[in-house]
This record gives sequence, C-alpha cells and structure tokens, in this order.
Amino acid sequence: MINMNTTHLLANLKIERLNPMQEAVGKAYAENKSLVVLSPTGSGKTLAFLLPLVQNLSPDVDVPQAVVLVPSRELALQIEGVFKSMNTSLRVMSCYGGRPAMDEHRTMRSLKPQVIIGTPGRMNDHLGKGNIEVETLRTLVIDEFDKCLEFGFQEEMSQVLAKLPALSRRVLLSATDCEEIPLFTGMDRMVKLDFLGEGNLAERLDLRIVRSPEKDKLDTLYRLLCTLGEGSTLVFVNYRESVERVVAYLKSRKFPCDAFHGGMEQQDRERALYKFRNGSCPVMVSTDLASRGLDIPGIDHVVHYHLPLNEEAFTHRNGRTARWNASGASYLILHPEEQLPAYLPADTPEFLLPELAPKPIKPCWTTLYIGKGKKDKLNKVDIVGFLCKKGGLSGGDIGRIDVKEHNVFVAVKRSKVRQLLSLVQGEKIKGLKTLIEEAK
Repeated sequence: MINMNTTHLLANLKIERLNPMQEAVGKAYAENKSLVVLSPTGSGKTLAFLLPLVQNLSPDVDVPQAVVLVPSRELALQIEGVFKSMNTSLRVMSCYGGRPAMDEHRTMRSLKPQVIIGTPGRMNDHLGKGNIEVETLRTLVIDEFDKCLEFGFQEEMSQVLAKLPALSRRVLLSATDCEEIPLFTGMDRMVKLDFLGEGNLAERLDLRIVRSPEKDKLDTLYRLLCTLGEGSTLVFVNYRESVERVVAYLKSRKFPCDAFHGGMEQQDRERALYKFRNGSCPVMVSTDLASRGLDIPGIDHVVHYHLPLNEEAFTHRNGRTARWNASGASYLILHPEEQLPAYLPADTPEFLLPELAPKPIKPCWTTLYIGKGKKDKLNKVDIVGFLCKKGGLSGGDIGRIDVKEHNVFVAVKRSKVRQLLSLVQGEKIKGLKTLIEEAK
C-alpha cells in the first residue's frame, strides 16, 4: 500500500480539509468492501473515492489494480488529471473512444499503469483483446453509475464486469440514485451513503420560467442571453443537430458562443471547454453530455432551451451551477404549447425579458493557442515569462493557462491580443519555433 497520509495528498491538491461526505466515504472504504455513494453535483465525489483508492494500492507492483468506469471521455480525463495532481508514485491512464485503441495498448505496455480509467465501450474492447491483466484487478469504481447503468448501456456494462473475475471491492457514485442496481454489478452486499439531502440544490438555485411567444425559441434565447450579460451560461438542448442550429443562429447575431456534443472531434470539444472555463467564450451550447462530471467552476446560469427528458436529467443539468456551497440561476424556456413539467412547482416564477434587449457583450478574455506543450518541456512559468518578456503583457493580462501534452491554451486580455501576436511573431519559446495564434 502507498505510504502517503491524507494531509500530504490534500496539500498536493491545495485543499485544506475534507468535507463530511468525503470523510464518511474514507471511513466506510476502510471498513467495508462495497459502497454506493450518493452526493450532490460539485460536492467532491472524485476526491472522495480517489483518496482511499490510492492509499490502498501498491505502487511497486507493475500491474493494473483498479479500474474506474465513466460515461464520457471528458470525465475520464478530468479524473486522470485529479489523480496526477495528487503526485503519488502510482501510474494512471485513461482509455476512451475517438482515438486509436492500438495507441492506448502501446501506452499500457510501456507505462504499466496501476489504475485505468475508461469508458465502457473502450474498456470492453481492451478486455476482449486481452490487453489488460484482469487477475490483479481487485477494485472497481463506477462514477456517474446511474448513467453507466441505464437500460441502453446495461449490456455493454455487464460484458465489462463479466470480464473482471477477481473484483473484491466495488464503489458506485452519482448525484442521483437508480431505482434498481442490476445484479451483474455484484452489489448484493453493500453500504449506501446518501448525502443528497445535504446542501439542497433547490435552496441554492434561482429557477425561473422564460416565455417564448413563438414555437421557435431562438430569438427568445438570444434576448435572454443578452439580458444575462457577462456571466458564464450553459445552454442545454436535446439533440446534436439542435446544438449546431442554435450556435449558428447566435453567431449570426454576433453572439460569442461555442458548441459541445458527442459528435464533435475530441480536440474541438476540448477547445470549447478551455474557452468556456477561462472566460473567453461566455456561452456554451450543449447536449446533456455536459450535464455530468465536467468540472467547470463558477457557471452563473443554466438555460434549458429544450425541456429535459426527465427529472433526473433536469437535476444533473442544474448541478452545473449552484455547486455545493454556491448559488446559481436556471431558466426554462417554454413556448406556448409547452407545459411546466409535473416535477417542478406550479408557482415557479417567470423571468420577464425587457422589450429592448441589450447588445451582446464581448468577453474581456480571448484564448491563445500555442503549438507546443508538456512533451516539449514547456510549463506555466515558461509561458508567463515568454508572454511578459516577448509579448509585452503584465501579470494581470494573463488568465488561466492549460498546458497539455502537445499544446497550450492561455487566456489573455482581448484588448492586448493583436499587439501581442505582432510582438511574438517569429519569436521562440525556450528555443522552440511554434505556432502562436488566437484559438478558433
């Protein structure tokens, strides 16, 4: 087992203390074999299972010891990022669709990870090909288990679990409960920790109805977004085609926004997330793919352009704002033929739009793309030094920096970007020639 106490791990994550839910999970993990953890969105479930997990693995044994199943590649990458930030001697990798499985297999053979985080389809692929040693896999974590165990995914999930014969511990986590946990999960004997009553979302969420005079809600959405102003806003629709249609309309009205859905290329999804997180794109239009697992702090507004399919979907969408100890606002756009869902209070107040909506506000930040990354030995200090020395920026002109394996995204003040790009043209970072441009 890894010789690292909780205090040291939290220090690496720059977290002072655990919350009651995280403490309860750690205690139950030490006492019991299988857990179901129900806790609101934004309450820290990732850290709740990662802390006891890493403390119960052997870093000097070069075989897979735990697998974490998640419903999306974004959640897989996010958990992998938190895991690496703990700075243990354990090795981790994520597996998901949208990239060659052969490349992942090569990484497995060279890295020898003790923890593998993956989506069910890709894990099924690797397990079916014998790419992963299963005899040593003792621990299974299913994050967002209600989504992973939905009826349409049950066959795939049952196939994955059938290929893991040596499991002795299972941990399931979500912000909403399942009516029934399938028998194939092996959760016949378990301890359930239910924190869904803690920090009630309804108490922190300001929910309003916005009436659209027409069945086509595009103009109403535009006016609402203009009225909401500078705050970050996540707009939910039910279909990928609707995402593209809404984004095309908003951009035609000069409103800054980005799309996010499962049909997009991974690099385009990642770029949209970076721009949304760093404030250079205030509005992201998405399917319910963005309703789960994504760590996007400080979302001010959630807009339901389409009615969610059920109350569970509504809960997960709203969980993107008013996270844990913060407040937020949620708007439900209804056209004349739509009724308020039965699970919402009949006295839900209306939000009245002004007759003359203000013009769209351009965000004060924009995102810079740099075509080198960690593989080229670049870090945040290098980026800040280069932008200040060669680009003429001050510390206040630079926002969030995301250093990836092969590139970097940096938020810089919009008012400075033209001068910056002119000054750094032809300049090298740490002796490296690279592409530096405004992210599209």
